Amino acid sequence: MQSKLTLRIDERLIRRAKQQAQARGTSVSALVAGYFIALGAEQNGREPTPIAQRLRGVLHDASVSRETYREHLQEKHEIQKS
Repeated sequence: MQSKLTLRIDERLIRRAKQQAQARGTSVSALVAGYFIALGAEQNGREPTPIAQRLRGVLHDASVSRETYREHLQEKHEIQKS
């Protein structure tokens, strides 16, 4: 069974994720699912699948500061900065 998941991620990171997905001929959802599959395999002492191994490190230098996230929310919800 599949369910919908909402993530709050910096817009620049979303663009990078979409670019990576397109370059790999897959979707952002598949990239995220592959990442969690890889995490589960590592925790169970198994080797990740080849696809999961290729995804490792795709977004390694991505980070979102508290201020960047706050700005994103203000823009998204059209809140005036005080």
